[in-house]
Formats: sequence, structure tokens, C-alpha cells
Amino acid sequence: MVTAESQPLINPDRAEKMRALGRAVLETEASAVLALVERLDAGFARACHLMLGCRGRIVVLGMGKSGHIAGKIAATLASTGSPAFFVHPGEASHGDLGMITPDDLVLALSNSGETEEILLILPLIKRLGVPLISLTGNPRSTLAQGADVNIDVSVAEEACPLGLAPTASTTAALAMGDALAVALLESRGFTRDDFARSHPAGTLGRRLLLHVDDIMHRDQAIPRVPLGTLLKETLMEMTRKGLGMSAIIDSEGRIAGIYTDGDLRRTLDGALDLHATRVDAVMTRHPVTVTVGILAAEALRVMEERKINALLVVDEAGQLAGALNMHDLLRAGVV
Repeated sequence: MVTAESQPLINPDRAEKMRALGRAVLETEASAVLALVERLDAGFARACHLMLGCRGRIVVLGMGKSGHIAGKIAATLASTGSPAFFVHPGEASHGDLGMITPDDLVLALSNSGETEEILLILPLIKRLGVPLISLTGNPRSTLAQGADVNIDVSVAEEACPLGLAPTASTTAALAMGDALAVALLESRGFTRDDFARSHPAGTLGRRLLLHVDDIMHRDQAIPRVPLGTLLKETLMEMTRKGLGMSAIIDSEGRIAGIYTDGDLRRTLDGALDLHATRVDAVMTRHPVTVTVGILAAEALRVMEERKINALLVVDEAGQLAGALNMHDLLRAGVV
């Protein structure tokens, strides 16, 4: 087992040099991204217009490090309402070009704009008649000149001290891809619910998709007693239903109050007779409620803000429709 004591000591001068190099990389890449802001001209708007008009899918191409960025851009587009997928340019010339249809659009990434594998299939893309958008670091390159729209993602320098490894250039291309995706998202009117449908798994999906209706206790599983019920009977109802509380209902079925474990502790502190006291005298009036149809994550926010562990759920008419507590949210994976 490696412990802090077993780690070799780092020379302070060497440690500071590494921190300085790290800061220099971040500053270089931040400057590269910031420089893109001035280039968001009519070409960017034209690219967005073409992508919005695409009836098929956005096919993203890139080789090497640009290929990794292209894959991420394709994934971001697909998850934000613009159907997209990545195609490896080297494989495209060996059959994968058949994945591109006349209804599609091609987004090609190449820092030099002279990537051989992309230029090889450029005439075939043109023959298909699909729109071509390029992200290059050289507006005078073959790819940029052959594209319907070229977006300039050039950088003043790479963050690599050798000036060789794609670093700032790939960061700039990735940031521009995000800019395109978000601009399209907004233009399409893409909503949180749309995003949730693309991300059904994990905590994110549960927080965006799960409603209180999906996890609340209904009908006979709701702990409730009528006004005038003795406190001992209310406690029996709470025990049977296991939610740590009970709704108190008036003669018309409306919520008159709630009795919780916290109320029980206060009752015991007051030395009241559980066998003779009616729940009306010790219940919490005007309890916090949420409405059927809200997200479970919103119910969690209400509980956290009000510092409570249980909630009553009402329908549009204000009638009791369900109940849930923090354990229900935990089991559902919302917390």
C-alpha cells in the first residue's frame, strides 16, 4: 500500500516548476479559446443555419487527436437535439462513406486543413451534394476552401512547449463544437425534458425524469386520519404506513394538518396523555405540500429548504393524492 510517508519527497524547486508549467498551459489554452469569440461572424451563423436545416444526421469527421475531439462533438450534438455520429475518415474510404446519405451534413475537423484521409473523400462528399462545414486552423487550406462554410479555429501557439502536440488547437476546436451545439440547442427549443430523454440512465436521468407521481404512496398506503382522532390511534396509523407522519383530514377530505415524528417528540416533551389527547390539539396546521406532476428533484429541494423529511402531495383541486418521505427519494436515487 502506498502511503504519504512512502512517497518520495519532491524537490520544492521542481514542484514549483511543474506548477508554473501547468499554469502556462492553462493560460495558453484559455487565451486560445477567448480568441475565438472575435471570430463568431456570419460564417458561424451560416453553419448553424445549415445544421438546423439538415434533414438527416450531422456526420463528424476527424483524424488523430482531431478525431477524438470530433467524437466528443458528435456526442454533444446528439445529446442536445441534433442527431449526429462520428465517422473515421480512414474507414470512410473503405466502405463507411456509405453511412452518409444525401440528407446528411458533414462537419470535418482538421487543424492543418490538409489531412490526407479527409481530402481523399472530399470529392465524394461533394458528389453526394451534402453541405460541408469545416473547422480548421488554416482558412486558406484545401479543406477550408472546399467547404460551404469554414470556421477558423486557429491558435497563436500550442500549449505544448515543443509546439508539436495538439493541445490549444484541440481545445479551441472542442470549444467551438460546444458553441455550435449550444446555439443549435437554443434554436431548436430543446428543453430539460428533451435532455432527460437522451440521458435516462444514472442520477442525471432520475433527477430530470422522475416525478413525485412515480414514487409517492397512494390510496390506502397514504397515512391519514380524520380530525378528532385520538393521538394513540394516529400513532398506530403512522406505524402501519411507515412514513413517519400522518395527514389529518377534515370532513370534506381536505388536508387540515399533519402529524410527524417531530410533532411526537414535542408532544412527549409536553407530557400530554397519548390516550386522551386528540391529534387536532398537537398537529401542525397548514403543512407544506407539493402538487402532483412536479419533478421528484423539486420535491427534494422543497424538503431541504424547509428542513422536513416528509411531504403530502395534492392534486389540482387541493385534495390529498399521495405522500412521500426522504427514504422514498433515497430509494429512487434522486438524492
